[in-house]
Amino acid sequence: MWVMRQAGRYLPEYRAVREKAGSFLKLCYNPELACEVTLQPLRRYDFDAAILFSDILVVPQAMGLALDFKEGEGPILQTVSSSTDVAKLRSSGSFTEFEKVWETVGLAKSQLDADTTLIGFCGAPWTVVSYMIEGGSSDRKRALAVAMEQPSWYGALIDKVVECSIVYLLGQIRAGAETVQIFDSWAGDLPPVWLQRLVVEPVKRIVDGVRAVHTNFPIIVFARGVGEQHASIAGGTSANAIGVEEDCKLSDVLPTLPSSVAVQGNLAPGLLLGDRDGLRRGVAAVLNGVPMGRHIFNLGHGITPQVNPEMVSELVKAVRDFDSGHL
Repeated sequence: MWVMRQAGRYLPEYRAVREKAGSFLKLCYNPELACEVTLQPLRRYDFDAAILFSDILVVPQAMGLALDFKEGEGPILQTVSSSTDVAKLRSSGSFTEFEKVWETVGLAKSQLDADTTLIGFCGAPWTVVSYMIEGGSSDRKRALAVAMEQPSWYGALIDKVVECSIVYLLGQIRAGAETVQIFDSWAGDLPPVWLQRLVVEPVKRIVDGVRAVHTNFPIIVFARGVGEQHASIAGGTSANAIGVEEDCKLSDVLPTLPSSVAVQGNLAPGLLLGDRDGLRRGVAAVLNGVPMGRHIFNLGHGITPQVNPEMVSELVKAVRDFDSGHL
């Protein structure tokens, strides 16, 4: 088990480090502090993995787009709106931003014990490119319109994001990441007819790029919100595990997947805001639905900032109690 956003604002020790860093971006690019944040949850909880602390928008920033995070507003990213803009983006060479993240990975790996996995990650092209077109959090309507109506420069943009994402992940693996997760947070916004072109094919190119260097490297793909299309995501991307959102039943998804593919998830994060009994019932419902050998326990999305850290302790205890037959 591990938990998405396990290193984050619900932890007081994270908030202290964030304040020390001065800003979210400064924290992402300070290897010593980003390593500290990566490791903080492992000091509190019996997780099986640490996940790199960073952000998916490191990639477009490294490509040359200005990026800022406004408190209470989220990311503000310089936009791309034409083939001319795409041509200006970097797709190779030395990436200072990547090097800082790779240093974080190496520091974290050196401080983890042999039984704890270090997970790296990147954003999937559809989600990352949507930010690059929209400039921040949005309904993605403009990004989808560009994909449909201006496929030439949209395709060129996807190509550059894929290329940079491969470089980014390979550097994380060289530094010590033992698996990686590709996050497509907005995959569920797309009509099923567009999933193959906008989600599956670009993610598969990243997977292939990683495995061209590291054969059979384990990769998790989290295409949030695709529901009945998880089998298409698994088969089309060659992922080893598929992250599943809270709205699906793992017991329904698992039989649709290749026998070699595991599921990850998918407790509703909101249960961490409730009481202990409700949390334990939710954990039992998830764990009773899938065999342990094909399951990575996680949430259906990330921990929210309002969660009491003690409820995460209860979550871990519930999972471990189930493993030992005491839940």
